[in-house]
Amino acid sequence: MQIPATREEIASLKWGSLDVIIVTGDALIDSPFIGAAVIARVLLKAGYRVAIISQPDLNSGNDITRFGEPKLFWGVTAGAVDSMVANYTALQKKIQVDDMTPGGDNDKRPDRATIAYTNLIKKYFKNTKPVILGGLEASLRRVAHYDYWSDKIRRSILFDAKADALIYGMGEKAVLETAACLKNGESLWDVKGLCFADRDARPGYIELPSYEECARDKAKFAEMFKAFYDNTDPLTAKGLCQKQDTRYLIQNPPPPNLTQSELDALYELPFTREAHPADLAKGEVRAQDTIKFSITTHRGCYGECNFCAITAHQGATVISRSEDSIVREAENVTRVNGYKGYITDLGGPTANMYGIECAQKQKGGRCKEKRCLFPAACVNMKIDHSRQVELLKRVSKIKGLKKVFVASGIRYDMVMADGKHGRDYISAVAASHVSGQLKVAPEHCEHAVLKLMGKTGTGSLKEFKKIFDSESGKAGRGQFMTYYFMAAHPGCTEMDMKKARDFAEKELKTRPEQVQVFTPTPSTYSTLMYYTGTDPFTGKQVFVEKGLRGKSIQKEVLVPKRSNPGSRR
Repeated sequence: MQIPATREEIASLKWGSLDVIIVTGDALIDSPFIGAAVIARVLLKAGYRVAIISQPDLNSGNDITRFGEPKLFWGVTAGAVDSMVANYTALQKKIQVDDMTPGGDNDKRPDRATIAYTNLIKKYFKNTKPVILGGLEASLRRVAHYDYWSDKIRRSILFDAKADALIYGMGEKAVLETAACLKNGESLWDVKGLCFADRDARPGYIELPSYEECARDKAKFAEMFKAFYDNTDPLTAKGLCQKQDTRYLIQNPPPPNLTQSELDALYELPFTREAHPADLAKGEVRAQDTIKFSITTHRGCYGECNFCAITAHQGATVISRSEDSIVREAENVTRVNGYKGYITDLGGPTANMYGIECAQKQKGGRCKEKRCLFPAACVNMKIDHSRQVELLKRVSKIKGLKKVFVASGIRYDMVMADGKHGRDYISAVAASHVSGQLKVAPEHCEHAVLKLMGKTGTGSLKEFKKIFDSESGKAGRGQFMTYYFMAAHPGCTEMDMKKARDFAEKELKTRPEQVQVFTPTPSTYSTLMYYTGTDPFTGKQVFVEKGLRGKSIQKEVLVPKRSNPGSRR
């Protein structure tokens, strides 16, 4: 059964009414890679009647009134990414193509979609059931945050949208508890993973500097962000509150991470992996091609790169699925319509973190004063790729499977830190699991810039390349590595980009084509650096390229304008 999205489907199910209606800025793909679909499947399994409205028309009530009003709540998400990131490049040019929109034209997702959809609901349903925000855009904008596109500190999106509550992070547990509270007529204000507004601060919660203080004083904003970031781990986080105008944002502590068995059950829900026919009738949904035959092996990333928002949303603890669950999903993928013998990706936020996590962190939470991989791999992180090598072997033996590829990015520093099985992993990947090119992301080569990024040096990259080339040669495979670089990150100058170009040409024997201009997105340390011009870890001033022309020049050092059609990663 496809997740319902039309009146006809609701009628065929003989549902007199719906418990939950989810509104999303993406086309509806019933996939474990799509947050709205995951939440819908979780609620459906629990017995709730759920439907999804994808990309509703803002100029009429035809879409938003399709199902009437839900009995419990509206769920609102901008989609898989922040709507401003989906709509504009780092150079603030309109993005014309959207793989999550039928037909591919980027003309269906409004700017600040979470706010727009909440307003749309309230326009046609007065005094309606609670509107609860979720998804990446809401999660990363849940406290006062720097907004690159308006170049100012904005309030929590909960306040700007005038919604009733916000579920942050990976919301499966929180949404089930929220639905149960509303169904039973109970208070939901103690649900872990929930944000809401209140007249008073909550006793025992950490009070962050107010929105007004953050908007006025960059030092206060930096103080706020550190407290916010330090309270993201379920094992150590305390509740937070922040005054915003006359009320307080209340952020309850996060819920516990899913266990392995819970994660297994989540990914084995009956996803069809298909775009909904109602969306396909409007045109091809290109994102489906990327994710239809891919499998997620784990959740979370302990890399904590300063420009990445995974810690604030998905978490810095890696939870891995069981091998049996992954194999069962792979077997199911071979029966999906259109399957041609290939699993296009077996990975996660970082492919080779599967099956690796610090035992101390799993018991006591992430360390606040040090990181797992920066400036080097922590001695408590027992990096061992043997489990991944065995997983690849096991999946490869599935009947009807020609190849399984590792398309997610690989942390080469982790591979080189694994003295026992690192080379075995490279050998296995190079011999059988690369679809022509292997993705790695050095981002830069200059030590000062890498330090501000929270990335390790280039020594492990050069060693990794040497072994990968050797193992590819042994396997008789003419394949190569694709390198992702970043321009205009705080601390990076045009001269630094020239050094990156020289490094790539001399050491990597390539001229990188995958170059992204740094985009200051909410809830990252790099965005904090961009806004304040200060390294938050040392207090020292850093150079920040804020001019659009200067950013463009930095990118063109690596990718000359004539060969750069405006693509982005």
